[in-house]
Amino acid sequence: MAMPAFLLLANGKIVKANNFLLSGEESKKVKLRFAVASDGHYGQKDTAFEDFFTAIAEHINAYHAANPFQFCVINGDIIHDDKKFFPAAKKALDKLTMKYYVSQGNHDHATPEEWEAVWNMPVNYDFSIDNNSFLIGTTSNEQGTYLCPDIAWFTEKLEKHKNQKHVFIFIHINPGKLTKHAVDCPELFELFAKYKNIRAVFNGHDHDEEGIKLRNNIPFVFDAHFGGSWGTAYRGFRVVEVLKDNSVRTYIMNPLEKINEAGLA
Repeated sequence: MAMPAFLLLANGKIVKANNFLLSGEESKKVKLRFAVASDGHYGQKDTAFEDFFTAIAEHINAYHAANPFQFCVINGDIIHDDKKFFPAAKKALDKLTMKYYVSQGNHDHATPEEWEAVWNMPVNYDFSIDNNSFLIGTTSNEQGTYLCPDIAWFTEKLEKHKNQKHVFIFIHINPGKLTKHAVDCPELFELFAKYKNIRAVFNGHDHDEEGIKLRNNIPFVFDAHFGGSWGTAYRGFRVVEVLKDNSVRTYIMNPLEKINEAGLA
């Protein structure tokens, strides 16, 4: 059954496009591919959280075997409130067969020191692959408070990466008040407006959001959830592909079928 598909252009306009399966020719166009998944909620009472983590690793690994990822980002709410679950959640995610990064969500109750001890990366982290840069930031703390991202850190890193072709940002909670559970961070948008190479901001947190929302022509991209007690009927992950012509496309795997295709620039 054909699913709706869209293109998200660099100017922020969303237009319909033809849905397609990744053929050999299409695969040849890809120069960088990564996955995003969020909201596993390891340890949440009355959920099959162990099964959810096993399933997401298996599905991402299977896709990776056919269409390799450079990395995967688990974008927040990895555990559910109790930090005792971190070791088991990490053991489950270590079954991913590609490099992965993590962001802190509001249910990931940990100090910055505890976070780094578990994941071997700070709560705010950046890296680059060729002319693409990736910024991962926390939107919470040990108490689970909803927070705006660290403006000083993002100011420093966006300036550092200002000459890159693409900047992709990963933060768990939407900072544009675009969903019921979002926060409002006007200072962040003043900062973002200075950097036209911000291609997308990836959010988790809202388990029932699977599409793209715009604010100030910045696309905020959601990937639903792979765990937890509520949200979309499926538990899947998002694929993002940077093509050789420097355009970017993205779609959801739900987790076996491609839906909601979109693209950037």
